[in-house]
Amino acid sequence: MKKQVTIIGSGIVGATIAYYLSADPTLSVTIYDEGIGQATKNSAGIISPWLSKRRNQRWYQLVKAGAALYPEIVADTQMGYSVYQQAGTIVTRSNADDLQALYDLAIERRKAAPQIGEIEKLTATEVQQRIPLLTNPQPGVFISGGARVDGDKFAHNLLKYAEKRNLVRHKGKVTLGDQGQLMTSHGQQSYDTLILAVGAWLKPMLLPMHIVAKVRPQKGQLIELQLPETWGDDVPVLMPEGERDFIPFTRSKLVVGATHENDQGYDLQVSDLVEDDLFASGYKLDQNLTKAQISQVKVGTRAYTADFAPFFGALPDNPHILMASGLGSSGLTTGPMIGKLLADYVLTGAHDWDQYQLPIETYLEDAD
Repeated sequence: MKKQVTIIGSGIVGATIAYYLSADPTLSVTIYDEGIGQATKNSAGIISPWLSKRRNQRWYQLVKAGAALYPEIVADTQMGYSVYQQAGTIVTRSNADDLQALYDLAIERRKAAPQIGEIEKLTATEVQQRIPLLTNPQPGVFISGGARVDGDKFAHNLLKYAEKRNLVRHKGKVTLGDQGQLMTSHGQQSYDTLILAVGAWLKPMLLPMHIVAKVRPQKGQLIELQLPETWGDDVPVLMPEGERDFIPFTRSKLVVGATHENDQGYDLQVSDLVEDDLFASGYKLDQNLTKAQISQVKVGTRAYTADFAPFFGALPDNPHILMASGLGSSGLTTGPMIGKLLADYVLTGAHDWDQYQLPIETYLEDAD
């Protein structure tokens, strides 16, 4: 009899787990997702973690591994440029000393992360030449290994790929009983392994089991603009100083965002004020933009922990229930690696994830 693995959540983590596990014919893999507020579907898409100045070395090792994993998955599933493209990243600084420090950091980080690729210090004019949309460029550092990804399309493609092998998908809300029973609209469902890849919804999901997950929701909004001009696939993404990320996707789609709103809970309403703020940020970089070019506003809910670090693994008292949460704004970078690590654990019973995180008990407590 096949081992039943059930995944709750089809975002970046759940989709990656399904992709890896569906290759094993000894497993029966099922995924459930309500499809509401998913961070993956509503995220800006820059994969370029190497110039971060966060001091958490476990987190840095995780994002570095996640960025290195993308090309492998993309090649295996034959995703196109509209999903993932390693076109490079430009990070700008107005101060010459800050720019030099950023360049030096890139050179140093490349010693342990050759995926950074080529590194160039660019003048404002050279930045504009790389990203012709810009009307108000600043000097910056270019790294060729940086990439853009459409998180929604990436997860969708992984799920479609897994369905062709060994994945069954269900849409709908599920809950847990006090002993971890899985309750669906069709009644209680059995499982051998349950994986909770529900992001910011982990806390309410675990409460029936009298477990408190120390995560909080953060609202994120971004805008997509459809522009009249087109550009090639080699236009880099921009991480500008003091403004929102500026991401030219293939041909004529521009993404500006995303916000980090800590006081909105699970609210998924579009805010006109935030839309105006996002447009203003984009307009500072490209004064040819008009509000009429905004094609949609996306809203998602991220999961954050007190130390801004993700956590994942098995429940301390129930090794048959795995989870992942707290990915925050780096979810598109860490998500595939976390998914792979959890899938490897299901397949082998072994793990080496302690190098990437604090003990999972750090982020869980007894509700009683």
